[in-house]
Amino acid sequence: MKRVDLHSHTTASDGTFTPEQSIARALANGLSAFAITDHDTVAAFPHAIEEGEKYNVEIVPGIEISSVYEGKDVHVLGYYMDYTDEKFLNRVEELRNVRNTRNQMIVDKLVSLGIPITMDEVRSRRTDKNGNIGRPHIAQVLVDKGVVASTQEAFDKYLSTSGAAYTNPPRITPAEAVQLILDAGGVPVLAHPGLYKNVELARELIGVGLKGIEVFHPDHGPEDEATYGSLADEYGLIKTGGSDFHGIRNGKVFHGDLGEKSVPKQTLNRIKELAGK
Repeated sequence: MKRVDLHSHTTASDGTFTPEQSIARALANGLSAFAITDHDTVAAFPHAIEEGEKYNVEIVPGIEISSVYEGKDVHVLGYYMDYTDEKFLNRVEELRNVRNTRNQMIVDKLVSLGIPITMDEVRSRRTDKNGNIGRPHIAQVLVDKGVVASTQEAFDKYLSTSGAAYTNPPRITPAEAVQLILDAGGVPVLAHPGLYKNVELARELIGVGLKGIEVFHPDHGPEDEATYGSLADEYGLIKTGGSDFHGIRNGKVFHGDLGEKSVPKQTLNRIKELAGK
């Protein structure tokens, strides 16, 4: 059965693999297609799609939009948006500017906690000098400085929602993220809802046009899969899944390896139908 991974990141945001490296890994892991869903950017396209065609690996154009709901991060995945649309591109650029503000706020908070760290150090951890900066880059500096032993420890202690340096400036709401994707002709899907533990939020987004729920994710347990799988069935939504692959940091895959969580090709076909592809 052909399998598809619908959630991965590249050096265009906070992944450590270039699109070419991800394609090679997808082939090695037996995938026929995978989505690149970088944070608040579509910079990997159309180059990644052209590279995929060379090796007969289908690249699904996507994005992961950062939003905030009741002070917490909520991510909305989008597929098959018109990533050349000027209005859409201007809007995601605004989102990246907010992301940059947040990075500086986190660094400032770490300094206030007695941890010597600068934004120049964080920027230097990008593989692609034009790529977005995210919390994994900050985590890498903390590991390199010996503040923590691993990326996971950096998130647990400092960068996760309950971390000592966590901060979140005002951003768009999840409902606005859904609408942004819809306006660009895309298919919006709620990313890893098990991390939010808020079924009512999912129901609210269904009411404004959400088309799918990421049921299968490395951070989801059986209970999460059951809860959100049932919710998707209740509303006739697409049940998606993906590894949330960010590459390899300090010798460890982060979050899951490409293809570790996947869905049948028929799931991708449903997304294409909704997008009119």
